[in-house]
Amino acid sequence: MLPGGECGGMRMDADILIVGGGSAGSVLAGRLSARGDRRVVLVEAGRDLPPGREPAAIRDIYPIHAAFDPRNHWSGLSAYLQPVPHNAPERPPLVRYEQARIMGGGSSINGQIAVRGTPDDYDRWAELGAAGWGWGDVLPVFRRMERDLDFGGPEHGDSGPLVIHRVPRERWPGFIHAAAQAFTAAGHADIGDLNGRHDDGWFPLPLTNDGENRMSAARAYLDDAARRRPNLRILADTAVRALVFEGGRVAGVEIDRDGVVETLRARETILCAGAIHSPTLLLRAGIGPAMHLKSRGLAVRVDLPGVGENLQEHPLISVSAYIDTGARQGTATRRHCTLGLRYSSGHPGCGPQDMFMTAMSKTFWHAIGRRLGSLVAWVNESFSTGWVRLAGPDPRTMPEVAFNLLGDARDMARMMDAVRRMARLMASPPLAAVAHDPFPSSYGKLARLVARDTLRNRLATIPPALALDGPPALRRFTIRNLITRGVELETLLADDAALADYLTRHVVGNWHASGTCRMGPASDRAAVVDPRDGRVHGISGLSVVDASLMPAVPRANTNLPTIMIAEKMAAAIDARPAAA
Repeated sequence: MLPGGECGGMRMDADILIVGGGSAGSVLAGRLSARGDRRVVLVEAGRDLPPGREPAAIRDIYPIHAAFDPRNHWSGLSAYLQPVPHNAPERPPLVRYEQARIMGGGSSINGQIAVRGTPDDYDRWAELGAAGWGWGDVLPVFRRMERDLDFGGPEHGDSGPLVIHRVPRERWPGFIHAAAQAFTAAGHADIGDLNGRHDDGWFPLPLTNDGENRMSAARAYLDDAARRRPNLRILADTAVRALVFEGGRVAGVEIDRDGVVETLRARETILCAGAIHSPTLLLRAGIGPAMHLKSRGLAVRVDLPGVGENLQEHPLISVSAYIDTGARQGTATRRHCTLGLRYSSGHPGCGPQDMFMTAMSKTFWHAIGRRLGSLVAWVNESFSTGWVRLAGPDPRTMPEVAFNLLGDARDMARMMDAVRRMARLMASPPLAAVAHDPFPSSYGKLARLVARDTLRNRLATIPPALALDGPPALRRFTIRNLITRGVELETLLADDAALADYLTRHVVGNWHASGTCRMGPASDRAAVVDPRDGRVHGISGLSVVDASLMPAVPRANTNLPTIMIAEKMAAAIDARPAAA
């Protein structure tokens, strides 16, 4: 253990104990340990892969091998993606929901898309009670944390730890060039710098890599210099079982390391376990909605109705097509997803830039995926909300998670429109010249079955891939009977009811879980933490800092906003006295 301090006659293992080494936890550990008079302990349930010693799959700018390696996920975590009826015994099917369990969290395995969101997102946070989180408050933080290799000026930073890069257009494969031409023909402007402009248009995707290697939060904030600090201790492969209390104060956590259970004591405990696991730890400790806690046989320590509520995601669907050989991804770049489009739906009750689309020059690593390109669309400003609840008090039991995707009529209407829009783009002359036989696609059972890179999956995908390369009639037969299982794009486009039913059954999330411990004043019963420094309302010694703090999911992939939250909260925490 670290040299211990004393507090009230009890030994302290840390001044600050951080639970979770994901994007937020890595930032906090790196920033808060920079002050030598403060002892910091970081606890991560998954593997620790120090910078320079990561496997090739983690370093790769092509993320799929890392993203679907089960060693990098929480096992046994499932979720209801479809709406869960309130007054009916039957429930929709549970679907595996991948959440990172590795140092760096999602930033170590995600798609690396580095989007901030729009000024409206953060001004809305302030309107919802997160004082101090408007656009004018967060822009300096975004600038401070980044080193943008392509754009400068007042909207960007050039000396932060997080490298941001875009694949040069001369390296784009033919399918991506065709998609850009199709976007232009549809009336969308080339805006170039997505994070520096706040209007509609298409652009090269900003990515958290340097063109050769992923830049995870662990690599950016827990580099060799940080790891050599004597006041920073990192405990990987260590599960947190419960919060430990002394009266009304959190005094640390109970951990399990290879079956050995012990207690780590700290002056301040910060949960950075993400929008699913942070509320779960609070609920297990009796902090949350009183009625739900009592229903699970738990004593109510603090009645906070907002814990586990307000779960948000970006619902996603795609349209794919067979790509001609000459337009497929070659060797110019490892990156498969290089082009994005942000647009405004114009749907009543929805703001500008409420939709997002990307073009992918291959859909997966295997032989089938290399022959298929996709347009992928998601609701960028989503309104549907779900929840995280306890299945039981046992810390080994995963929580119940329900996203309620497309539960809000505005989300369903815009998702239906997105399918129609993608179909029109696929049929436009630029894309129709290189991509054929478009079909509705999703990350469904078949995709999950062959998601992992194994010899079995490599061999199993070769025969269908060769069939796709065969005569057009054989290709269409293979798509209809193997990939879509009889669902045809033309049928969905001609029948709104069929399209809505298809979306309900096949829509997936974007791995952007957020909102379950949202910031707001103590007077707001739905708020969980203080927006000034992340402290949990009604309990001392405990804070939450991660994507669960978001009052509303921003119009962005959530990794960059999560790192921004951690940077801003780290500055607030750093301003506290060492023994606070």
